[in-house]
Amino acid sequence: MKRLAGAVILLLAAVVFALPAPFGWGESALRLITDKAIDTLPDEMLPFFQSSRAFLVQHANDAAATESKSSAALRNGFIELDHYGPFPFTALPRSYMEAVAKYGKRSVAAHGQLPWEIGVYSEKLTDAFRLHKWDEAKIEAATLAYYVAAAHDPFKTTANKDGRLSGQEGVNERFGTGLADRYQRFFFMHPNEASFIRDPTDHAFEMSLSAHSWLENVLLADQRAYQGLSSYNDEYYDRFYAQAGAVLIRQLSDASTDLGSYWMTAWINAGRPQLP
Repeated sequence: MKRLAGAVILLLAAVVFALPAPFGWGESALRLITDKAIDTLPDEMLPFFQSSRAFLVQHANDAAATESKSSAALRNGFIELDHYGPFPFTALPRSYMEAVAKYGKRSVAAHGQLPWEIGVYSEKLTDAFRLHKWDEAKIEAATLAYYVAAAHDPFKTTANKDGRLSGQEGVNERFGTGLADRYQRFFFMHPNEASFIRDPTDHAFEMSLSAHSWLENVLLADQRAYQGLSSYNDEYYDRFYAQAGAVLIRQLSDASTDLGSYWMTAWINAGRPQLP
């Protein structure tokens, strides 16, 4: 029995470690997005979110831990838009049911479900606000932060998610983690005020499309920054930031604007309840 139990444990461990690792913004970038998003909100929402700032910033990355343990959760954090033909990928229906009817549930899941997941968590936050479940609202708001931020990461929108397809393995981490960690003290992020989102799922597709449009710029900047070097050293990162830093700051700022907009939209759709 002990041998059998040990074999089961080893098998489960093998399954867990065989799952694809989550990828995308590093913790510094995600926390920065979440923190700045709070300041985009209207006065009626500010006290609740300001008092929850530490919780939201701390838990914004919790979904990544879930993704690292579950292939089902992992597929919710990205979408391979370039699997569906040329930009702007009109072959992919924005309705989940229509997409499944056209491509099959397994195929849709395999190539990512990020925009639809944002729609799901927008509804969850709306329900929490409507039912005055404030602790639950904070959890849903933090989870929404993770997915809205992901939709602004170019590498969450492509099959070339880690740069392997273009011979640039690890470029996603160099962009979303390396640059943010090294240069965030120089960032001048200016997110706009939050605005109402009429269709959360459709807007999630627009965010992903916009992020994807910057993909080639980032890949080219990575190639140029590495020219003549034998390692990704300080000189590489200085070059990379000089060429791709503006894209990084733009995406982080837009992510904060959109995150605040999703929070505000959920509150408005819930009937503008008085927040504690």
